[in-house]
Amino acid sequence: MLHFEKTSWIDAAPPVVWRFYERPDILTLITPPWQPVEVVRREGGLGVGAESEFRIWLGPIPVTWVAVHTHCQAPDRFVDVQKSGPMEFWQHQHFFIAERGGTTLVDKIDFSLPGGDMAEFLLGGWIKERLSDMFDYRHQVTREACAGKM
Repeated sequence: MLHFEKTSWIDAAPPVVWRFYERPDILTLITPPWQPVEVVRREGGLGVGAESEFRIWLGPIPVTWVAVHTHCQAPDRFVDVQKSGPMEFWQHQHFFIAERGGTTLVDKIDFSLPGGDMAEFLLGGWIKERLSDMFDYRHQVTREACAGKM
């Protein structure tokens, strides 16, 4: 099992950051333009049972990824897991923690790759670098969109 975590402070209260993540176009807004990811659909907002479908490109090969929300506690936390896609396991926890007059935004991802330990040894570092780039972008967009809104 591999783990990735990104934490940032946002100059806005948790309900403001939560409302930003409830936007119907949020996945398009926070997906870096350089990533080969297409948002196919998003249904159900952030609530339990909500689903998001993506098409990601692994070179010339399109792969469908469907995530479903399994936990929602507004405005503090929601969790999505891979329902179908390229990973053996994927759980993404989103935390919105009230701190220092704003929000500490935390993304925690636990994942495993098909192919077990050898695949994780060979590809784990590369995937974590891609996640780092993606979540740097996501947190920057969130920070800019929510800054100063209380």
